[in-house]
Parts: sequence; structure tokens; C-alpha cells
Amino acid sequence: MTILILANYANGLFLFRKELVKSFKSAGHKVVVSVPFDENVYKLREMGVELVDTHLERHGMNPFKDFKLFASYMKIMKKYNPDVVLTYTIKPNIYGASAAKFLKIPYICNVTGLGTAIEGGGMLSKVLVMLYSFSMSKAKKVFFQNKRNLEFMTDVGVAEKNAALLPGSGVNLTEHPFREYPSEEDGIRFLAVIRIMRDKGIEEYLDAAEKVTADNKKVSFELVGEYEEDEREKYEPRIRELEEKGVIKYYGHLDSVEPVMANSHVIIHPSYHEGLSNVLLEAGACGRPVLATDVNGCKETFEEGVTGIGFKPANAASLTDAIHNILAFSEDHRKEMGYKARQFTESNYDRNIVISEYKKVLETL
Repeated sequence: MTILILANYANGLFLFRKELVKSFKSAGHKVVVSVPFDENVYKLREMGVELVDTHLERHGMNPFKDFKLFASYMKIMKKYNPDVVLTYTIKPNIYGASAAKFLKIPYICNVTGLGTAIEGGGMLSKVLVMLYSFSMSKAKKVFFQNKRNLEFMTDVGVAEKNAALLPGSGVNLTEHPFREYPSEEDGIRFLAVIRIMRDKGIEEYLDAAEKVTADNKKVSFELVGEYEEDEREKYEPRIRELEEKGVIKYYGHLDSVEPVMANSHVIIHPSYHEGLSNVLLEAGACGRPVLATDVNGCKETFEEGVTGIGFKPANAASLTDAIHNILAFSEDHRKEMGYKARQFTESNYDRNIVISEYKKVLETL
């Protein structure tokens, strides 16, 4: 079987779906990946897949450029004649799925999140819903990563008969083992792993870090993640300033976050919306309590008051209160929260669950 995978970002595909790709290769399938080439594409090449450089603008809608993307997908499918097409993220889900539909090739879609463009309402939301409805109507399966996204889309007529729920992308429990909770003798380290952009909650994280460290010298804040290019100018000067003040320790982009996470005590995830947060799954696997926005895609990944604490999105005061609440616990209490987080993640979010669901659909083809 030839399996064609359409994605918008090489590193995202590698980090969260490499086990799925490896399972296809182990089963003897040919795997072709269409993705924009960047500095991370070598990771996919080393897995033995065939790569197709496909220009794709992840943000914005331009009818001319989007039609070119659709035409590119049509050309790729005619060349490789795949037995099945797997699509991830908005544009592959719309234009790649539409191309597969036109060519009558079986396809499986994965909606990794809706984002403000759809959930915010307005004309753009209506257009996107219409495009999703058309592109996904003949899919063998449309996977959603949280229940609310599934219900929202089926309620507006998208994937009414072929929707299914996955536990996000799952987490590799071997690659992300349980790590003993570090001693708090030298202080308590909070960590955020986010793309540096407004919708990921960077403003609230920086505001809370500045406020809390002004009152509590035992606490420090760390940050991992790359800048969203069109927001770099907005946030880079402030992060540099807070670094100089000793409020934030900024690591930039890291290929492996696990060592930094293992050295932290609490993980903060202030995102406004998620499909299902991979960062929170990795935090749970590591054995760390979390503070996360109480939005769908985040709140499913922890047990309120048991393995984490929720707070309101886009609300620095609510995040600050959550920080103070978890600081009021004893060190042993925070340690126990982390231990229970690992147990919860093992039971509900093993990545092998995701692989099994894809295999079930492929077996029907």
C-alpha cells in the first residue's frame, strides 16, 4: 500500500506522528510525505520516507495561492497514485482532502484544532465551515482531538457521519519517561513551552512571571519556544528585557524539551485554544503538575485539583492566582500531583492508542 501524508510542518509531523509513520513502514507500506521543506525535513528523510517539497502558507487565505496548493496536491496524487491519503492541519485538510475527493482516493483527515478563525464566528468562519464540509464529506474518517471540536463541527454540518475522537496525538511514554520530582531546595521553577504568540498566552505568562517574582524570590520562570515570525517584533524586546531583569530564562527553540521539563517543578500552559495540547501530555508523562487554561484541548489532559489547576484564558490575574494556589501546597503535595499525573497520562493518552485507531481504518480499505 502507498500512503501519502499531507502536512504543513516537518517538525510537527516528526515530533507527534513519527511512531505512526514507523508503524506504516514496519508493515511494509510505502510512505510519501508532502510538506514544505525547511531545516527539519532531514528528520523525516532519515526515517526512509519519500519527500515532496510543497509550498504552503500556514496562515491567511489567498484564493490564488490556495488554488495553487490544491493543484499541487492534485499533481502529487496523480504522480504517486496512493492507496490512501492522510491529511493534518487546516490547509491539507481542506485542499488535500478536496483533491483526494475529486480523484476518488480514500482519505483520512485529522483536525488538530479549530482556532479562532472558526470559533470566532463571522464571515471567515462560515467560509471555512463550508470548505471543511465539502472536503470532508467523503472521508473514510475525520478524527478530532477533543470532544467539543467534534461536536461543534458536526453541529454545523461537518463530518456528521464519519467523525471520530482520538486522544490528541497521544504521547510516547518511552520517549517521555517519568522523571523524579526535583528538590525545591534551590527554588521552584515554572516552565512554559509555547510558540511565542498572543494566542498561546505569552502576554499572560510574562505578566504573571513579572508579578510573582516581584513578591517571591524563591520562584523562577522559564520559557521554551520559537517566535511566530509576524509577532517577533512585538514580544522579543520584552522577553529580552525580562531576561536581563532575571524574571525569565529563555531557551529559544529546543529539539528536545524533555531535559528542561524534567528539571522543572510545574508546567504552565496559557494557550487560548488547542486541539489537544501535546505539551500538557508530555508534562503528565514526565510527572509534573500543570497549570493550564480551562479550555477544551487543555482541561481534558489533567484532573482538576488532583494533577493540575485550571485558570481562565487571556487572564493574567487568573493565572497569577493559580500560581499562588499551587505555591500554597507543600513540596510533597506538588510531588504527589506529578506522580498522579503520570498515572493519568498512562491510562488515557498512550500514543499507541492513536496508532491502533489508524490501523483499524486502514484495514477497512
